[in-house]
Amino acid sequence: MKKLCAILLLLTLPFCLLSVSAAGPETNAKAVLLMEKTTGEVLYEENSHDQLEPASVTKVMTMLLIMEALDNGTITKDTMVPVSATAAGMGGSQVYMKEGEQFSVNDMLKAIAVASGNDASVAMAEYLAGSESSFVEKMNEKAAQLGMADTVFQNCTGLPAEGHHTSAYDIALMSRELVLNHPDIRTYTTIWMDSLRDGAFQLANTNKLIRFYEGATGLKTGSTDAALYCLSATAEREGMELIAVVLGSPTSADRFETAKALLNYGFAAYSLVTAAPSEPLPEIPVNLGKAASVQPVLEKESQLLLAKGDAAKVTTTVDLPDSVQAPVTQGQELGALTVLVDGQEKARLPLVAQEEVPRLSLPEVYQGLLRILFCLV
Repeated sequence: MKKLCAILLLLTLPFCLLSVSAAGPETNAKAVLLMEKTTGEVLYEENSHDQLEPASVTKVMTMLLIMEALDNGTITKDTMVPVSATAAGMGGSQVYMKEGEQFSVNDMLKAIAVASGNDASVAMAEYLAGSESSFVEKMNEKAAQLGMADTVFQNCTGLPAEGHHTSAYDIALMSRELVLNHPDIRTYTTIWMDSLRDGAFQLANTNKLIRFYEGATGLKTGSTDAALYCLSATAEREGMELIAVVLGSPTSADRFETAKALLNYGFAAYSLVTAAPSEPLPEIPVNLGKAASVQPVLEKESQLLLAKGDAAKVTTTVDLPDSVQAPVTQGQELGALTVLVDGQEKARLPLVAQEEVPRLSLPEVYQGLLRILFCLV
């Protein structure tokens, strides 16, 4: 095996950076969690698996299923959605939709993401699944797929309901799924002020971080008497997006201050790096192949989360075979790039074949031997 040393290429910050604070952020909530979007790594948590009421943070899952329907072509942003008597009669946060009105999916998403409209949430649930109860079944199915073991949804709004609960960890999981795989949700979650009904009804974002926190990208607030004040907050700086979940803060101001403390902690303490060798990888000889060699490449671009003080301690080794046997398929694993932090393994990333190399047929082998013989004569 060939061993090649390489330097990890940094995405963002220089080496002269502070180490992670041992103290952690100051929080005031029943449960909190901070997660990095790309890697899904948890940076900080308190009581993160406690089963608690999420209030309207529930609508992260509602928006996720709507975005999935948009992305798979079931609906478009221009699809008109009717408002039923049930949807129009929802209490709590609403945009006062009337029975028989129709709104585009685009306006429905604005109403949900910006104003936390319960009426819009139920209208969308009924349109996509036939009834809110059927939509809730899909919410719970998706929760199971995402590994949200602490979660049971009873409605699509977050209004108080017996048995409706989740956890800070599970909220981070569904928030990550939404912002990672459906980035267009930012179109709605970053709105500060907007309107419906051709400007007749004004919308103001319930998430005050959108206006007052640098890099804020979303995501969803919630509050009830039982749940207290809740928030799933996302923000991006220098290519790294963080998810801060806050459940059960005593006041609205507390939830925002706690979210800011979590986000500030993450941005100060961590950064993303991209793993890549500093020199081109050598081609690997292919025995009995129609091409003499094959080029190894990283299977996919991989970003790693590191404490900023560890940035200067990163090295990599590349392990590749002396040769491979044909046939070689495109994407076939050939070796690995090992990322080390202060000599300790952080990640092992597959190196794969950039292209296929078919095996020589028996006649082609004979022809090759004959050419060699003729050259020797």
